[in-house]
Amino acid sequence: MNFNLASKLPHVGTTIFTKMTMLANVHQALNLSQGFPDFEADPRLVKLVTEAMLKGYNQYAPMIGAQSLRDAIVKKYDQIYNVEVDATEELTITSGGTQAIFTAIATVIRPQDEVIIFEPAYDCYAPTIELFGGKVVPVRLLAPDFQIDWDYVATLMNSKTRLIIINNPNNPTGKVLGKEELIKLGALLEGTNILLLSDEVYEHIVFDGAAPQSVLEIPTLRERSFVVASFGKLLHTTGWKIGYCIAPPKLTHEFRKVHQFNVFSVNTPMQYAIAEYLADISYVKSLSDFFERKRNLLKEGLKGSRFTILPCEGTYFLNINYSGISNEKEFEFACSLTTQHKIATIPLSAFYKEVTNQQVLRVCFAKRDETLSKAIAILNQI
Repeated sequence: MNFNLASKLPHVGTTIFTKMTMLANVHQALNLSQGFPDFEADPRLVKLVTEAMLKGYNQYAPMIGAQSLRDAIVKKYDQIYNVEVDATEELTITSGGTQAIFTAIATVIRPQDEVIIFEPAYDCYAPTIELFGGKVVPVRLLAPDFQIDWDYVATLMNSKTRLIIINNPNNPTGKVLGKEELIKLGALLEGTNILLLSDEVYEHIVFDGAAPQSVLEIPTLRERSFVVASFGKLLHTTGWKIGYCIAPPKLTHEFRKVHQFNVFSVNTPMQYAIAEYLADISYVKSLSDFFERKRNLLKEGLKGSRFTILPCEGTYFLNINYSGISNEKEFEFACSLTTQHKIATIPLSAFYKEVTNQQVLRVCFAKRDETLSKAIAILNQI
């Protein structure tokens, strides 16, 4: 049959993550492109999932999430941020961070609404905005510091601006917005009807003595914000796809209207297992040191290479500039690294709406030390 189907996302193809991982698999290359660990989660956590299943937690969880997991999250925000969250009125368990982001955007964006995003940006933001008829208004940030000019952001805000999206710590840049910058954003939004979506999935992976930051700590932001986080990054279990969204009761009420007809509820035994695992909050506090050591291993190992290392304040991604090696555009250079040198990375240009070539690649260091040592050896030979 010849269907006359007009695509709702005509400019969207296969994601860069899938492309580079497929290329890595074909050429048996070391895969530092897609952001997932190559080491296992804590065996105790896996055992807790089995125990939850044996206890009979195998049917639908409550639509808003298992009570024990919501209570564990509330405890975390109290101990880490000194912030009170209402487990019933403000917190919803979701099928990963991306589903929470999709649902939040679906909840508030209508045709012709404008959404300000900061590029390079995680690749689900723009297509989801466009899917619901919104207009993406990108603020292009450039290497090496990816600094935000808030005065310029103010010039983009108008009566059509419905939402601003931030990602803190930022994937792919590794930049962290400190409390002062969040306060600036709060002052900028005060007196407006603009909402905020704060993607905080890497919240606990910050380096060099920095403390985790959340917009929930800023009253002028909390009252208008969807805060999204994920257990995939927290527990090294990206395949479990369990996250959550915190928002004021009025926003949560609308969020759940969409959520219940999207996934309805989330994997039950894993929710109970995570709740029990997070009874010891010290695990959360150990993540920064764990990943900072891996960042430093990669940074130190590449000091003698021809790559220039960009600052990395958080997340588990390091950006490297190859302008001293090649004039190729980022995607072509990333492909040649994969096919010729057997190492896969992500071109930073993939995170911009318009063509932007800064000769920078994103490297994932959420890998075993042996994997990072192999990567260092390869990159030092280029």
